[in-house]
Amino acid sequence: MSEFEVFETFAGGRIKAWVKGVEVEPEAREQLENVAGLPFVHSHLAVMPDVHFGRGATVGSVIPTKGAIIPAAVGVDIGCGMMAIRTSLTANDLPDSLSAVRAEIERKIPVGNGPGGNHKDTPARAATALRNSGLPERLDKVL
Repeated sequence: MSEFEVFETFAGGRIKAWVKGVEVEPEAREQLENVAGLPFVHSHLAVMPDVHFGRGATVGSVIPTKGAIIPAAVGVDIGCGMMAIRTSLTANDLPDSLSAVRAEIERKIPVGNGPGGNHKDTPARAATALRNSGLPERLDKVL
Protein backbone atom coordinates (compact mmCIF):
# COMPACT_ATOMS: atom_id res chain seq x y z
CA MET A 1 0.00 0.00 0.00
CA SER A 2 1.31 3.43 -0.94
CA GLU A 3 1.96 6.14 1.65
CA PHE A 4 0.03 8.62 -0.48
CA GLU A 5 -3.08 8.78 -2.63
CA VAL A 6 -2.91 9.86 -6.26
CA PHE A 7 -5.76 12.01 -7.56
CA GLU A 8 -6.19 12.57 -11.28
CA THR A 9 -7.79 15.91 -12.08
CA PHE A 10 -10.21 16.89 -14.80
CA ALA A 11 -7.43 18.95 -16.42
CA GLY A 12 -5.03 16.00 -16.48
CA GLY A 13 -2.90 17.18 -13.57
CA ARG A 14 -1.69 14.80 -10.89
CA ILE A 15 -1.97 15.24 -7.14
CA LYS A 16 -0.09 13.10 -4.62
CA ALA A 17 -1.74 13.50 -1.23
CA TRP A 18 -0.35 12.36 2.13
CA VAL A 19 -3.76 12.65 3.78
CA LYS A 20 -4.55 9.19 5.12
CA GLY A 21 -7.31 9.65 7.70
CA VAL A 22 -7.62 13.37 6.93
CA GLU A 23 -10.77 14.83 5.40
CA VAL A 24 -9.97 17.19 2.54
CA GLU A 25 -12.55 20.00 2.34
CA PRO A 26 -14.42 20.11 -0.99
CA GLU A 27 -13.25 23.73 -1.46
CA ALA A 28 -9.64 22.71 -0.86
CA ARG A 29 -9.99 19.75 -3.23
CA GLU A 30 -11.34 22.10 -5.94
CA GLN A 31 -8.40 24.49 -5.40
CA LEU A 32 -5.95 21.60 -5.63
CA GLU A 33 -7.49 20.31 -8.85
CA ASN A 34 -7.43 23.77 -10.42
CA VAL A 35 -3.76 24.32 -9.55
CA ALA A 36 -2.67 20.80 -10.54
CA GLY A 37 -4.06 21.36 -14.02
CA LEU A 38 -1.97 24.48 -14.68
CA PRO A 39 0.47 23.97 -17.58
CA PHE A 40 3.57 25.00 -15.59
CA VAL A 41 3.06 22.63 -12.65
CA HIS A 42 5.96 20.19 -12.82
CA SER A 43 5.25 16.49 -12.27
CA HIS A 44 2.57 16.65 -9.57
CA LEU A 45 1.10 18.73 -6.78
CA ALA A 46 1.95 17.42 -3.29
CA VAL A 47 -0.60 17.67 -0.49
CA MET A 48 0.34 17.44 3.19
CA PRO A 49 -1.86 16.37 6.14
CA ASP A 50 -2.46 19.99 7.24
CA VAL A 51 -4.26 20.75 3.96
CA HIS A 52 -7.07 23.27 4.07
CA PHE A 53 -8.70 25.87 1.86
CA GLY A 54 -6.68 29.06 1.60
CA ARG A 55 -6.60 32.44 -0.07
CA GLY A 56 -4.57 32.27 -3.26
CA ALA A 57 -3.49 28.68 -2.80
CA THR A 58 -4.42 25.67 -0.73
CA VAL A 59 -2.58 25.67 2.59
CA GLY A 60 -0.58 22.48 3.04
CA SER A 61 0.26 22.07 -0.64
CA VAL A 62 3.61 22.04 -2.41
CA ILE A 63 3.50 23.38 -5.96
CA PRO A 64 6.58 22.54 -8.02
CA THR A 65 6.73 24.74 -11.11
CA LYS A 66 8.79 24.81 -14.27
CA GLY A 67 9.38 28.21 -15.83
CA ALA A 68 7.04 30.02 -13.44
CA ILE A 69 6.94 31.53 -9.97
CA ILE A 70 3.67 31.84 -8.06
CA PRO A 71 4.09 34.39 -5.23
CA ALA A 72 0.50 33.92 -4.04
CA ALA A 73 1.17 30.22 -3.48
CA VAL A 74 2.80 31.09 -0.16
CA GLY A 75 -0.59 32.17 1.07
CA VAL A 76 -1.52 34.56 3.81
CA ASP A 77 -0.93 32.25 6.75
CA ILE A 78 2.69 31.30 6.21
CA GLY A 79 4.01 29.50 9.22
CA CYS A 80 0.71 27.90 10.17
CA GLY A 81 2.16 24.45 9.54
CA MET A 82 2.58 21.55 11.89
CA MET A 83 5.41 20.80 14.28
CA ALA A 84 6.20 17.68 16.27
CA ILE A 85 8.25 17.79 19.45
CA ARG A 86 9.27 14.77 21.49
CA THR A 87 8.58 15.17 25.20
CA SER A 88 9.03 12.91 28.20
CA LEU A 89 5.26 12.70 28.69
CA THR A 90 3.41 9.44 28.27
CA ALA A 91 -0.31 8.88 27.78
CA ASN A 92 -0.58 8.12 31.52
CA ASP A 93 0.71 11.64 32.30
CA LEU A 94 -2.20 13.25 30.44
CA PRO A 95 -5.78 13.78 31.57
CA ASP A 96 -8.57 11.79 29.94
CA SER A 97 -9.77 14.95 28.19
CA LEU A 98 -7.21 17.21 26.54
CA SER A 99 -9.64 20.12 26.09
CA ALA A 100 -8.20 22.07 29.06
CA VAL A 101 -4.65 21.47 27.81
CA ARG A 102 -5.59 22.64 24.33
CA ALA A 103 -7.36 25.73 25.68
CA GLU A 104 -4.25 26.69 27.68
CA ILE A 105 -1.98 26.17 24.66
CA GLU A 106 -4.25 28.34 22.50
CA ARG A 107 -4.37 30.99 25.24
CA LYS A 108 -0.57 31.22 25.37
CA ILE A 109 0.36 30.68 21.72
CA PRO A 110 -0.85 33.19 19.10
CA VAL A 111 -2.82 31.11 16.61
CA GLY A 112 -5.37 32.26 14.06
CA ASN A 113 -5.56 34.77 11.21
CA GLY A 114 -4.01 38.20 11.32
CA PRO A 115 -1.00 39.76 13.01
CA GLY A 116 -0.47 38.14 16.38
CA GLY A 117 -3.12 35.51 15.71
CA ASN A 118 -5.82 35.50 18.34
CA HIS A 119 -3.74 37.73 20.65
CA LYS A 120 -4.72 41.38 20.62
CA ASP A 121 -1.20 42.33 21.70
CA THR A 122 2.03 40.37 21.58
CA PRO A 123 2.68 39.00 25.11
CA ALA A 124 5.44 40.97 26.91
CA ARG A 125 7.74 37.94 27.28
CA ALA A 126 7.50 37.15 23.56
CA ALA A 127 8.07 40.78 22.59
CA THR A 128 11.14 40.99 24.85
CA ALA A 129 12.56 37.76 23.42
CA LEU A 130 12.07 39.06 19.88
CA ARG A 131 13.68 42.41 20.71
CA ASN A 132 16.69 40.64 22.26
CA SER A 133 17.06 38.29 19.30
CA GLY A 134 19.08 40.71 17.18
CA LEU A 135 16.32 41.33 14.67
CA PRO A 136 16.24 44.75 13.02
CA GLU A 137 14.93 47.70 15.01
CA ARG A 138 11.95 47.88 12.67
CA LEU A 139 10.56 45.01 14.69
CA ASP A 140 8.37 47.50 16.57
CA LYS A 141 6.39 47.92 13.33
CA VAL A 142 5.49 44.22 13.56
CA LEU A 143 4.74 44.11 17.28
